[in-house]
Amino acid sequence: MQIGKAEIIAADLLVSLCIVLTDSDDPRPWLDRLDGFFSQIPDEDVEVLVQCVADGRAEALLKDVERRLKGPGYKAFVSRLLGAAEYRAMLVAAKADGAVLALGVRRAIRAAMPFAVAWSDALGVMSKAQLRAATRFDSEALNAVQIVVQVDAFFGEKVLAALPMQATSATKDDLATWEPQKAPQFMQKFRALISEGTAKKVERANSPLVKKIKGARHALQFSEDGISQAANSLTELIDRIMREAFSHEQSLAWVQANYKDLSRLTHVRDGVLKLTKLGEALCFVHGGGSPVQAPAGADQTGSFVHDVLARVIVNARNKLQELKHADAGTEEEREQLLRVLAAIEGALMLGLSLGRVSADQSDSEAA
Repeated sequence: MQIGKAEIIAADLLVSLCIVLTDSDDPRPWLDRLDGFFSQIPDEDVEVLVQCVADGRAEALLKDVERRLKGPGYKAFVSRLLGAAEYRAMLVAAKADGAVLALGVRRAIRAAMPFAVAWSDALGVMSKAQLRAATRFDSEALNAVQIVVQVDAFFGEKVLAALPMQATSATKDDLATWEPQKAPQFMQKFRALISEGTAKKVERANSPLVKKIKGARHALQFSEDGISQAANSLTELIDRIMREAFSHEQSLAWVQANYKDLSRLTHVRDGVLKLTKLGEALCFVHGGGSPVQAPAGADQTGSFVHDVLARVIVNARNKLQELKHADAGTEEEREQLLRVLAAIEGALMLGLSLGRVSADQSDSEAA
């Protein structure tokens, strides 16, 4: 069939990996599943794949397979080679393998939703004017929740519907359609995951600070001046998690090393160069690592995601400063505080995740 050994091994491993990762009956954590899977790959198969990549043949082989599959005479050639019955059996098997891959992709798409909701919540403290100033993209393109829902719906309609998903471990939830117009209704479900995920990340970064988030929620629920108390707790959370991740001197040195335009990131006080909160936040969301290079011609350093998250943290802190003096205890003030809390949790979850990635990448480049 003019398909080499490396392509067959790669396809087999990819399908097998998707089966392992989508097995709902396997109680093992993801890392244990991956460790078990990779430990069972025969050494000779690994050698074939490594040699293929080392020789620079991987991309060429994939393009060659794609060209043959799309060729007008290839299907007829394979049908004559295998015989009609074997050819039909091969198509059935190919669709079954395709269904397994599709299930893995569907779950990967949906695994992105908590991050999309966190991003959407984080942007809740930014005005459209602030978003336009902070990014090089139209603000409509930042609606991550809607994008994920639309991609998920398109994938279900165009891919899953054409494959025998009943042959996989797909559940009803896997196959259920997320309707774009109903996106706001299930966002609350993912906010619970974000709160849990943020608490875990904050705990890993600085375990005592988890109490600040819990204290803010408790104050909102039970205290008469809960809005002011919650705003104080969250302001301290932001200040301490940034300050204890990087000292002022470390953050200042990082900004000076990575940003040419220091006018918006530093100021002089009593003859001493000081960082603005935005400068501190940028160092924090980058994890002290090197900023991602912006496109040529851009008027800022780093990615727009890091820049927006840093601005979100600063904006949220500014709004908290206002709410610290809220003494009316109105429902409107409470709703404002809840929006800021959601924005902080979303920004911290994404910021701590991105900061770790940036730091690890910088360590790898240094090594």
